Amino acid sequence: MTYILITGGAGFIGSNFVPYFLNGHPDIHLVNIDALTYAGNLDNLNEVASHKRYTFVEGDICDRKLIEGIFEQYDIKGVIHFAAESHVDNSITNPDAFMQTNIIGTFNLIDVAKKHWMVGPGIYKEAYKTSRFHHVSTDEVYGTLGKEGLFMETTPYAPNSPYSASKASSDFIVRSYHHTFGMNVVTTNCSNNYGPKQHDEKLIPTIIRKALAKEPIPIYGDGSNIRDWLYVLDHCKGIALAYEKGISGETYNIGGRNERNNLYIAKTVCAILDKKHPRKDEKSYEDLITYVKDRAGHDFRYAIDATKIENDLGWEADENFETGIEKTIDWYINRYVENKNSSLA
Repeated sequence: MTYILITGGAGFIGSNFVPYFLNGHPDIHLVNIDALTYAGNLDNLNEVASHKRYTFVEGDICDRKLIEGIFEQYDIKGVIHFAAESHVDNSITNPDAFMQTNIIGTFNLIDVAKKHWMVGPGIYKEAYKTSRFHHVSTDEVYGTLGKEGLFMETTPYAPNSPYSASKASSDFIVRSYHHTFGMNVVTTNCSNNYGPKQHDEKLIPTIIRKALAKEPIPIYGDGSNIRDWLYVLDHCKGIALAYEKGISGETYNIGGRNERNNLYIAKTVCAILDKKHPRKDEKSYEDLITYVKDRAGHDFRYAIDATKIENDLGWEADENFETGIEKTIDWYINRYVENKNSSLA
């Protein structure tokens, strides 16, 4: 049995990835470390809580001694690193947490992995010759796009928020361990994810939650900011492919080819809710859309060119935005409306 360390597996993307990966890899045991900050929720992992090839460890990746202990106890032979502070608004008000987790935490992980797996630059211990460190990152490291163009793996980094700056820093740390020490690393940079288990603070859950509570739905500026939307399980499939088949030292961009502006997102969600869970007063949820002061330094447009991972690794998205958002809304209706233990607050 091979033990792989998953970091941040109780968060949105990680908690979708863990059951997905366990299901397809009967020879893998996943050890999930998560600090269970506000964005981590063990309820997201109820389906695997008693799985015989799954172990949960509550802890902080900034705690080096803890990380060293996990590598020793479980003889970790691979890392898939999700753990990160990720909400841009929070990085504006509290950047310190982002610098600690995203930079220092990433350094701890890859440095401990190097010492556990290697005897010197470019020389792996015999038992760890296939060990790999997979760093999960974001398209926000590339900055912002105008109305044309796409982010490619060769696009120069130009982070515009404390969040994206901290992720860019972590990308460079991982890159440096490949080029300096010959570590087997791969990095994936994804576009905006959506789907089940996403934290309430993010755009799509906020729209759904506010609508169902009949509260104002806040949209920054005029709603014209554009993102490339990627269904979370399509992202999980891309991560698994890159971890298993990606070339060491390479970066793979994963995007859904689903560019939509924020106002379109809000109106689409409202229209679907009008059909699936109509208001008692027969009004449209769209009436609740409210424009609020724009975010400081709000990037205008993100869009990913996923050609490399499509051509080199055979990845393709199963969902377009219109199919994925239906599945997402069904999940949140169940959470917010049908689950009596949930709150709309």
